[in-house]
Amino acid sequence: MGTVAVVAHSGKTLEGGLGSLREELASAGVVDPLWFEVPKSKMAPKRVQEALDAGAELIFVWGGDGMVQRCIDTMVGSDATLAIVPAGTANLFASNLGIPKHIDEAVALGMNGPRRKLDVGLINGEHFAVMAGAGLDALMIRDADGVLKNRLGRAAYVLTGAKNIRAALRVETRVSIDGDTWFKGKASCVLVANVGKVMGDIAAFPEAQPDDGLLEIGVVTAKGFWQWSRTLAKTARGKAESSPFVETARGRKFDVRFAEPIPYELDGGDRKKTRRLRVKVRPAAVTVCVPSETS
Repeated sequence: MGTVAVVAHSGKTLEGGLGSLREELASAGVVDPLWFEVPKSKMAPKRVQEALDAGAELIFVWGGDGMVQRCIDTMVGSDATLAIVPAGTANLFASNLGIPKHIDEAVALGMNGPRRKLDVGLINGEHFAVMAGAGLDALMIRDADGVLKNRLGRAAYVLTGAKNIRAALRVETRVSIDGDTWFKGKASCVLVANVGKVMGDIAAFPEAQPDDGLLEIGVVTAKGFWQWSRTLAKTARGKAESSPFVETARGRKFDVRFAEPIPYELDGGDRKKTRRLRVKVRPAAVTVCVPSETS
């Protein structure tokens, strides 16, 4: 085993905490790993780059989807392997891949498990592993962030979703897929996904695979509480595409344009408003430790 590094969000907790992570790594023979702790995920890229510059071949990331996204954004193009210790709120990337939620099992997987090259998406210059969204999705993420999410966990998304359903406005939207116009009309939410399952293990994009060289896209045209309730009910049953208020497709490159600036998010992190999303897939861009059954 070459040089091992840990990049950890110090505000995230799991079982016995970072002390337990050190102990498990020591038991696996990694007594003195490169060790970086950050109080916010946006500070992680600099530490990941330091680890890469120091020759790290395996990087354990401790945190949630936002932390993993920041690290992947820096690791794309490197030869290093990512190992995830899911210490966040939703841990969607880890759950889609079947990565265990216990420190000892996550460390064992990182040290000895299979390696798999996975796709990532690139949106407006940033890489994402799970999904990116604009409209209602971004409003939910924005309002759930910070203290509310820390206090309520996943329930924060339910609360902010209910709050924003009535406030979510439909915006004139045009979507091109691989150069051809696919959608033109009013949309209240646009989602682009690299994996299939979203919050609560719901399969919003049942055909999605993180290594097929494609991204999924969904446009929601629902407005008001009644239409959104119908849409969410079908999504919860894994049949989002059957909703009259949902259109889905797949492709390698998407160009999404809005008539006015709206907020967007990627992997649970909110970003500033924009009138345009430029999205493309980066095939086999990052190597991740995964359980054998997902190989």
